[in-house]
Amino acid sequence: MPKIAIIGGSGLENPEILKQPQRITLETPYGDPSSDFICGKIGGVEVVLLSRHGREHTIPPTQVNNRANLYAINQLECTHILATTACGSLRQNIGRGDLVIPDQFIDFTRHRKVTFFETFESHEMKHTPMADPFNDYLREKLISAGHDLELTIHPKGCILTIEGPRFSTRAESHMFRAWGGDMINMSTAPECMLANELGRPSAAIAMAPDFDSWKKDEAPVSWEEILKVFGLNVHNVVNILLKVIPKI
Repeated sequence: MPKIAIIGGSGLENPEILKQPQRITLETPYGDPSSDFICGKIGGVEVVLLSRHGREHTIPPTQVNNRANLYAINQLECTHILATTACGSLRQNIGRGDLVIPDQFIDFTRHRKVTFFETFESHEMKHTPMADPFNDYLREKLISAGHDLELTIHPKGCILTIEGPRFSTRAESHMFRAWGGDMINMSTAPECMLANELGRPSAAIAMAPDFDSWKKDEAPVSWEEILKVFGLNVHNVVNILLKVIPKI
């Protein structure tokens, strides 16, 4: 039977989306996860919720212990991982509040632990394939649910992860566009890499509350604007999850 891990933040801490919620606290060889886990069921399927930045959003992006988070998810024997994230749009056609199901990432982080393999055992190299990092089965389920709910959802895109917590300069924003990035955020790449190392299929739902810093015909990204647009649209992310999870 499937057991789904949801890595998320704002709007997903509420255990009311789960039946029979319980809290579990785990320790790992890599330290403590970002939060406790809220465990329950959606449509008869076991689900665990993890708050990426802590329940009170107190953990900055670089300080998120991704290895502890993913290791704990593995300890809980989750079979699939769904991550939610806010992102800045790097494309005119990805508007505010739009949802994107990324199929590629570019990792531009520089200060994070991004692998479980700090040493190799003799004659056992661990170079994880990453050509297509997100699971197509999960992506197709998310895309289909978005269409069924008549949401504006983009079926693919390259999400570029930066270190943060600052936002991009205009020059950086244009560079990321030139590299082929369609969205920018501060979380997805390390999580996806570690999930692949553990052999856990994963997919992400990205919502675009802003246009990063590349557009000159409007104000650049601000945290206040992100919170405003995300708050108005987070129910769409929740509705997709509620529709998808019983079908996995």
